Amino acid sequence: MIIPAKHPILIERVQTGVRIEKRLLKVLKGLAELKDMSLGDLLEGIVLHAFEGKAPFSPRTLKEIVKLREIYGLTLTAADSHQLKEKR
Repeated sequence: MIIPAKHPILIERVQTGVRIEKRLLKVLKGLAELKDMSLGDLLEGIVLHAFEGKAPFSPRTLKEIVKLREIYGLTLTAADSHQLKEKR
């Protein structure tokens, strides 16, 4: 069992050149803005939740994501995740 820290944890961050689908990035940036956090902080939270098999978003946040997906035309789903091929 992993016990969450009760105090700030000092970490080291690195710059990375990750490529990501354009509309997905727009939704993530929009969500980060709504939550008043950086894109990096949002992604770290999503990944840490996923690593423990936990849902990263509350029902309220999921409703916000639905709206952002509509705004930015993001129609991709989890089922599409390993089927994506970049345009040349």
